[in-house]
Amino acid sequence: MTSDPPLDAPVPDWTPPPHPSRTVIEGRWCRIEPLDPARHGEELFTANDGSIRMWDYMANGPYPDLASYLDWAKGAATSEDPLFYAAVDKADGRAKGVVSYLRITPATGVIEVGNIAYSPQLQRTRAGTEAMFLMMRNAFELGYRRYEWKCNAYNAPSRRLAMRLGLSYEGVFRQHMVVKGRNRDTAWYAAVDAEWPKLRAAFETWLDPENFDAEGRQRRSLSALTRPLLVATG
Repeated sequence: MTSDPPLDAPVPDWTPPPHPSRTVIEGRWCRIEPLDPARHGEELFTANDGSIRMWDYMANGPYPDLASYLDWAKGAATSEDPLFYAAVDKADGRAKGVVSYLRITPATGVIEVGNIAYSPQLQRTRAGTEAMFLMMRNAFELGYRRYEWKCNAYNAPSRRLAMRLGLSYEGVFRQHMVVKGRNRDTAWYAAVDAEWPKLRAAFETWLDPENFDAEGRQRRSLSALTRPLLVATG
């Protein structure tokens, strides 16, 4: 007597979500705006302030001058996938980082966040963390089932950040790409829609002004809030 093979769980009434649009996403500390070279280009280039190391693990950059950065931004602004945005710090209204959705696959409900280029002014700030929350929230509210993060396996800061944001480690794809003439092994992280309600609560707890003292120091770390939500896979 043979037993039936295991089957995956059904997904009743599955409806593919829409492609993300070029709309503004408002937060308390940060605003996500569709990338506009005329509006954001010079601010972003200035904010990067010659930070050559930020481009080490990225497919684009570095840019020696404003003209070359604007050339990249003009092409990026017309792309549908990746779909680029500027992260604007609401404290001074200036664009200080770039984020994007990519590998956007509505048919299966999968979307990736990537091409994250944070200037030193946005790194380790509430606005920078909230930008990641806004991108994740928007994706799940649109109806995506799976939210991915991929990075060079050697990029230790990116790997730590993925887990701080509550994205679970799923393994390494060896020899996944050739980037700037070098092999890239790619580390994969993701969150799925069933995990989103608890992740959202963790972000909202961390972003609450009451979580920071008068000097802006956090009372509870985001890692402490998201670590219990990480899922062991494989």
